[in-house]
Amino acid sequence: MNKNEVFVIGLMSGTSLDGIDLVYVKFFKNDYKKFKILSSETVGYSKEWKTTLQNAIHFSSEKLELLNVSYGKFLGEVLNSFIDKNQINNIDFIASHGHTILHQPEKGITLQIGSGKEIAKATSRKVVYDFRTQDVKLGGQGAPLVPIGDQLLFSNYDYCLNLGGFSNISYQENDVRIAYDVCPVNIVLNYYVNKLGFDYDDSGKIAAKGKLNKELLKELNNLEFYKIKPPKSLGLEWVQKNIFPLIDNLEKDVPSILRTFVEHIAIQLSAVIKSDSVLITGGGAFNVFLIKRLEDVLGVKILLINKELIDFKEALIFAFLGVLRVDNQVNCLKSVTGAIKDHSSGKIFIPN
Repeated sequence: MNKNEVFVIGLMSGTSLDGIDLVYVKFFKNDYKKFKILSSETVGYSKEWKTTLQNAIHFSSEKLELLNVSYGKFLGEVLNSFIDKNQINNIDFIASHGHTILHQPEKGITLQIGSGKEIAKATSRKVVYDFRTQDVKLGGQGAPLVPIGDQLLFSNYDYCLNLGGFSNISYQENDVRIAYDVCPVNIVLNYYVNKLGFDYDDSGKIAAKGKLNKELLKELNNLEFYKIKPPKSLGLEWVQKNIFPLIDNLEKDVPSILRTFVEHIAIQLSAVIKSDSVLITGGGAFNVFLIKRLEDVLGVKILLINKELIDFKEALIFAFLGVLRVDNQVNCLKSVTGAIKDHSSGKIFIPN
């Protein structure tokens, strides 16, 4: 990769299961900030895939390996469709985050399914994948990985905040990048709104009608995770153990659960953000009620950027992580993950 222009497809599936995000990006190696998103798309999951991915946390290791292969083949099909639809000819490689099934870094466990080998076979393209495992082996959390992209692509903002299944934030402090998961967001909001038959709470309209449960809010804010200093990261297992039982014990009305949890999110984020220079991305950026509550608690006005970047920033940054990995440059920061050193993470598979 000696040329200045690099063409990459990045793909990402978030924990909130709202679909697979794909971006086709042109990077300029002499100035990464001048990247151009050339095509983008979110491909929704079928009911069968959604159910499988939701239940995969309980699969045996043998069944997970089969799923890793079948999901890799599926991603290959999705990529081929995206390539054909957008008439893409020039691709240096594909960078795939995969879908996180297990994330327990304290036990040395992290698993993102979507076999890079199967994607490469299906697309006949070089694939960079499995970005987290090496970091966990080096004593890190394996997350968050996006901050190196925040640092090199979006340094004109004081804070980069992503509101996806979880909220994660990154910022510069004394020339060191600090980043961590702040609290759950859509992984909880979507779980409860699904009980009403909706995929998500459109603009937060249902939450806005709920009543604030002060006892539940207090218990949520008192959870031990919020007292731990970073680096730290969250996973579905933590939510299932700590959040769902707490909510189910103290509140049954779904709008009130959503109202209370939105308040919880706003309080946790406001404890971290100290200025109005915030780049907010992820599906939660479209939750008008959540953004309004965040503004009210912070006492600042938040300006949202273009929709494409809100939707596809994580897929864009995984494409960028691939660029760094192929050039063997650092794409994983010890200050963020807690690993023993900065390193270049990700496996590379080149098809025959």
